Amino acid sequence: QVQLVESGGGLVQPGGSLRLSCAASGSIFGIAAMGWYRQAPGKLRESVATITRGGSTNYADSVKGRFTISRDHAKNTVYLQMNSLKPEDTAVYYCYLDDASLAGRSWGQGTQVTVSS
Repeated sequence: QVQLVESGGGLVQPGGSLRLSCAASGSIFGIAAMGWYRQAPGKLRESVATITRGGSTNYADSVKGRFTISRDHAKNTVYLQMNSLKPEDTAVYYCYLDDASLAGRSWGQGTQVTVSS
């Protein structure tokens, strides 16, 4: 089983910055991709950012230019740097990992990000 431990969430003012971290451990065959989803109250869960083993990235249009996803392969860790935060970024952010062994997708428990003055 894969375990994902998230950290870095909290309360920040509009225009501020926050960095989320997600460290993976357990029975990982090989990481095909890692990334982040988010879910705001009353809304569907949406993909925020993804990074593949090859290093390619993909972002939701709503965060492009403000958020940056990165990785540290040695630590099996993915990061989400969030700048110029807006109130509409308020959500629970979930980390995920796609295993290359076809074991499927693993999820973190989520970390709350609140953007408010």
